[in-house]
Formats: sequence, C-alpha cells, structure tokens
Amino acid sequence: MTRTGTTDVLIAGAGPVGLSAAAELRRQGVRCRLVDRLPARLPYAKAVGIQPRTLEIWDRMGLARTVLEAAAVLRGQLIHVNGRERARIELTLPPEVPYAFAALPQYETERLLEEYVAGLGTSIERGTELLSFTQDQDGVTARLRTASGTEEEVRTGYLIGCDGAHSTVRKGLGLGYEGAAFDEEYMLGDVEADWDIPHGYGIRSSHLAADGSTDDLLVCIPLPGPGRYRMSMLVPPELSTRTRTDTTGSTPDDGVTPGGSGTPGGSGTSGDDVAHGLESGRAPELHHLQAVVDRLAPVPAVLSRLRWSSVFRISHRIVDRYADGRVFVAGDAAHIHPPTGAQGMNTGIQDACNLAWKLALVIRGEAGPALLATYDAERRPIGEEVVGRTVRHATQGIEADPDDPRTILLREAQLLVDYRNGPLAPQLDGSPETPRPGDRAPDCAGLTASGSAYPWRLLDVLRERTGHVVLLYATDPTTVAAAADSVEATAKATAATGPDLRLIALLARETAPEPSTPDTLPVPAYRDATGEFARLYHPDGPTAYVIRPDGHLATRFPLPATSTALPPYLTALSTPRPPPPPDAP
Repeated sequence: MTRTGTTDVLIAGAGPVGLSAAAELRRQGVRCRLVDRLPARLPYAKAVGIQPRTLEIWDRMGLARTVLEAAAVLRGQLIHVNGRERARIELTLPPEVPYAFAALPQYETERLLEEYVAGLGTSIERGTELLSFTQDQDGVTARLRTASGTEEEVRTGYLIGCDGAHSTVRKGLGLGYEGAAFDEEYMLGDVEADWDIPHGYGIRSSHLAADGSTDDLLVCIPLPGPGRYRMSMLVPPELSTRTRTDTTGSTPDDGVTPGGSGTPGGSGTSGDDVAHGLESGRAPELHHLQAVVDRLAPVPAVLSRLRWSSVFRISHRIVDRYADGRVFVAGDAAHIHPPTGAQGMNTGIQDACNLAWKLALVIRGEAGPALLATYDAERRPIGEEVVGRTVRHATQGIEADPDDPRTILLREAQLLVDYRNGPLAPQLDGSPETPRPGDRAPDCAGLTASGSAYPWRLLDVLRERTGHVVLLYATDPTTVAAAADSVEATAKATAATGPDLRLIALLARETAPEPSTPDTLPVPAYRDATGEFARLYHPDGPTAYVIRPDGHLATRFPLPATSTALPPYLTALSTPRPPPPPDAP
C-alpha cells in the first residue's frame, strides 16, 4: 500500500455537495483533496432545481453569473387535476430578493463547479474510491483505491462524506439512517415537447381515483433549451422493477442519483438497506412517456429527442447526527427525501458551506475545535424540517400547507432557513421585522459609492470576501471611524488569533456629503442612497451588523457598544453554548 502525504480535508464524493465543500474550503485557503469513484460525470438530468438561496451562496463565491448564463429561469407552475386547471403558481419573489428560481441539469452544475474548483487549484481525483477510514485525536487515516487499482493510505485532518445515500463515510461512522420508502415507482425522462405551454412554467397534472388517491401523475420541469423538460410519472406495470414489498427505496433527490454518484453500492454495515438510485430494470422508452402525456398533459404534445430515462423510487431518511469527531456527512449521505420543491441538492449545498467556513476557521487556528459541533446543531434541524415537509407535500400536496402563499414560496426558495436557536446565535431583543442573529442576512439594492456611476447591491459588496464582514451603519462618518477602531481593538483583545473581520461602512441616506473615500475613512464606504438597507435591517441609530461567511447574520449591536457586545460572539466561536432542548422556543 502506498502511503502519501497529508491534507487538511479529504472530501469523498464530487457531486454538487462535495464540489461546493471544496469550493468554499479552497476559497478560504484550506488544502483539500476531492475524490470520486466514478470515472466521469454522469450525463443525466438528475437534481435540476436551483433555489434563489443557492444562487446567493454562489454569488458570494463569484459563480452566480456563470450559472445563470447556463440555466433556465422557472417562472411558475400549472397544476391540473382530473383534466381541469386547479391552480397557477407564480414564482414571484419580493423585489429585494436578487435571484429567481432556476433549473440546470446536474451534470452542468457539476461541470461549472468543477471548473471553479480547478481554478482554485484542486481537481477531482476520478476513479478513486474511499474504502475505509479510522480516526484518532489528531486526524483521520483514510484508505483509498485509485483509478489504477492501487491502494493508498492518506492522512487528513478531517473527512467529509458527500458520498450519497450509500455513503461509505456514514456506514463507517455507524450512523443511524432511519426512514422508509414510498410504495410507488416513478420514471424519469429528459425530452423535448412541442406543446404550447407558457415559457418557464412547469406542469403538475394528476388524476385522482374515487377514493381521492393519485393513480396517475405527470410532472414536467423546464430545462435549458427549446421545449426541453425533465418529466416524471408513475411507472406502468410492465416497467416495474419491484421484486418484493419492503421499506427501502430510492429518491431522485430533485432528480436521481445513478448508483449513488460517487459512492459504492450495497447496504454496508450500519444496518441501513437503502436501495437508492437508478433501478437496474428496463429503462422507459419514448412511447411510455408519450402515453402519459397523452392522458394528462393540459394541451396536446408530441415528445421527441429522448436523451435519457430511468425508473426510480423515493425514500425519506435522515441520520441521527451529522458528525462524529473529525468526520462529517453532508447532502444525501445525511438526508434523502421526496424531490418535491427541489430541496435536496440545495439543502446539501448549504450543509457544505455551513461546515466549510467553520472548518477553515479551526484549521487556521482562528476558532476552537468546539465550533465544529455547531455544524450538527445548526444543520440537522434544517434537514429534519426539509424531510418532514417534502414528505407532507408529496403525500398531501403543497396546497395542503397551512401557511400563506408568500411564506410557502420563501420557504421553498430556502430564504427562511435560520439558526436563531443555534449555539452561535445570541438572543437579542428587537422588533419582529428586525433580522435576528442566525437569520439569512437580506440583500438590498440602492447602495452607492464614490467613483461609481451605478448603484450597488449588498451582495456586490460582499462578493468574494471570505471572512466575517462587519457592516457599520451610521449617519455621521466620524461615528464610523471611531467604531472601526473599536471593533479592531476589541477583536484583538478578545482573541489574539480570532476570525478575520472585514469592516465596511454603510452611511445612512441622510449623510452629507457623499460617503467618504478610503482616504478619509479607515474602511470602504457606501451610502444607503435609497434607504433600502434601513428598511430591511431596521437599525435603531448607529448599529453594527456582523455577517458570517455563509451569509447569515452572526450578531448586531448598537454603536459604540463594541467592547461589550462583540466579544460574546467571538467567544462563541471558540466555546459555543450548548444547543437548547428540542422543545425550546
């Protein structure tokens, strides 16, 4: 066995989740290796939905424009039941949300992320399979089999399992992966349709039996290209791959994961028997899909150019914990569920980014190892909520959701994900409209800067910054100057090797004259020219807002109370408080 050198982080699985983890780690200056057992990307339209929140995360990396140039915009969905239009959902978000819903075949998402990661100096080691691992107090020893068939032993500080529903990492940790499967089987097809459907609209058309159950279903998601859709529907009896009645199954995870992308198959030793991925039975042909379209499509259509098709089943499962020591799981390795609302891949990408910035701080010595426990504390409740919600929507329909349509839409866009009750979020007073620590930091428009003839968004200001950002909001520039000095002095006094804090001034609309330049202020300065930042953040006088590397609000405090208000958060990065009990408000 070949013994190689060390790396900071080893990532198993180079799907969108593993690539996102690598992208954020490399962007933060952390060394990592990214391995995947498959020799190449799989050319299937698997997970296709891209949520607005994911685009915000990619914007922070400088990747959103590249993705949007390749993607299709999703504008709404037409819902038909028993041949009649039941609803028309418009995917219209509030004007302060910078991105819309989009769709892109997973292999294209992977290609763009792979190119981005390669630009940061890390390439996927394809055909390389994680066989086993052990961990101790100082690191992880992993055994790999390379594309040439040789075995390699590598020493790494941390291991992240982004290796799908059949995860070797999850099984190696012995994590529970409880859940069940839906009885129904489905088929997918990537085809073109010549119908007269409004551009950018998806279709959900179903037939209800006399007892109210769904006995026929057609779901169509627009993809880039004229008339191109990924269609899913119930499997006809002649294509059924089921050979027994059991509680295992597979999920398309907003698509499908053929054979568990980047993962070995089999049930492993952890007690989970997850038949997750494409089934090995007969693939649907064009006439199978056409027959369902003839029965259920709201308008006549002829299908053509079948690029790919498969049969799959849907499971819902979640691990009992997201980490054990120096080893972590993310994405399908941690949670699988119905594809309703395109939540799976996007949830996994947020897993990866939440973990990556924390690993970077710990590896650089800017935070204590206890920070890594907050990954499970923050992300597992999100995973549990997503699994539960998608199961309800799959069985009862999104129309049965009791929340108002605006809340449903924002939640599906993943803009309501928050860590308010997490161990890093101080409990602060404020009006219901005021963003709380743990909330997504809202984007806003209407910022101006000296020397720039066009307005900026807050995302423009934050783009490609890797550390925590402290926004200093005030009317008087002298207040900003004093606050900047106080923040830097407090940070040094609290933790000599604490996190990197990037300070930015946001001067209120009432400020005169124009925002001072860096020559006269110690930090970059922008003006809230339209008052949009004040409207969304509700500052009560001069206020500091600390934004985490993943775009969530870390804390806020009035100026000049820096010396008393900032240290608790900096201390929490080294010694987070325990999470509240599950039933805590």
